[in-house]
Amino acid sequence: MWTVIGIVAFLLALLFSIAWHEAGHLTFAKLFGVRTTQYMIGFGKTVWSRQVGETEYGIKAIPLGGYIRMIGMVPPGKDGKQKITTTAMGATGFVRNIVEETRAGDRSQVTATDEGRQFYQLHPFKRIIIMAAGPVMNLILAVGIFAILLVGIGVPTASTTVATVSQCVIPAAAAGQTQRTECSATDPETPAALAGLLPGDTITAFNGTPITGWSQLTGLIQAVPDQTVTIDYLRDGQQYTQSVTIVRNVRPVLDDNGQQVGVKTAGFLGISTTAPYQQQSIGAAVTRTGQFIGAAATAVVAIPARIPALWSAIFDGQDRDLNSPVGIVGAGRIGGEILESDNTTTQDKLVLFLNLVAGFNMSLFLLNMLPLLPLDGGHILGAVIEWVRRGWAKLRGKKDPGPFDVAKLMPVAYVVALLFIGLTALTLVADLVNPVKLFG
Repeated sequence: MWTVIGIVAFLLALLFSIAWHEAGHLTFAKLFGVRTTQYMIGFGKTVWSRQVGETEYGIKAIPLGGYIRMIGMVPPGKDGKQKITTTAMGATGFVRNIVEETRAGDRSQVTATDEGRQFYQLHPFKRIIIMAAGPVMNLILAVGIFAILLVGIGVPTASTTVATVSQCVIPAAAAGQTQRTECSATDPETPAALAGLLPGDTITAFNGTPITGWSQLTGLIQAVPDQTVTIDYLRDGQQYTQSVTIVRNVRPVLDDNGQQVGVKTAGFLGISTTAPYQQQSIGAAVTRTGQFIGAAATAVVAIPARIPALWSAIFDGQDRDLNSPVGIVGAGRIGGEILESDNTTTQDKLVLFLNLVAGFNMSLFLLNMLPLLPLDGGHILGAVIEWVRRGWAKLRGKKDPGPFDVAKLMPVAYVVALLFIGLTALTLVADLVNPVKLFG
């Protein structure tokens, strides 16, 4: 049941994110006087709609996106006409027809009363604001969620309080191999178990060195294999000291993302730590948010390089990488897995789910800002080109070259759209047959 609730919750978050994105476009389009005929969430058949003024607001059957329809996105041809060459042969004629069919479809909605209210007639700066407003709304939502999590709830921070005590010494498996978790008859007891340490004990000193953090403690433990040391700890407000011999064991080596990349031999005590949430300062939240944005941008740039692994996960049965691209279905399943997990607290579930929503909105921002049609960044690129051309012509004392013909980029838009459809289909299949699993 929790899986279903998680999927539904993510779907609602998705719809809100799309509506929030399109509201950014709509707000500034109306502010700058562009006639906007539709504000739609989803694609396909209209499920519900209502006319308010000159704009139809509605929800469509397929919740995979949304749009607002602005009049005059494409300027008329130089002679005000469209030339669709039905008999044209070859690549040149095909491309020309795509351009003119796009122009004809867009211009067919323009009426005599739309003069001065068409999108292409706005100053390039205003067009940039309208097209950037949607992705920026997603950025604001992502950063807002992340900042609230950091300042309001905090970040899990390893403490020196014992969470669990391992009963036996089990070597770490090599990266990519299955880790054994059950004790066998030949496994020796851990030093922590022999010393009588219990969950809830707080370690205050190690061999006479005051302990201030978990990383300091683990470094001291790993540095003294086969040596007898003293451990000072608090239990129920009472201070205790215990001698213990640190054993030698094979331990995992982790990268900066917490992923195992190898093993090493080091000292081993046999405890895990609690990780209570610690609220972050505004300055720390800003730094972490910047890191979050940078990591998201790196992930988007790395999508093409991760497609071969995605293909292998589908057809070769290889393990699905946690960092592989996921679609809406995959993200919904992750949302369900978060709520279904028995190994996380309610607070952990909330934080993980909100991070999922924030990450999704950050991806919407970054992808939509790519300077390619039909993405918002493609329209921004057209406005920038026009602005530069006008400035260069003015600087040279030349005639205004007129609006940039965004319809000429439509053949590129078709290619980009096909690539996105292909990636969407690939991630959909992967999410169904070999989904990403946070908890194994």
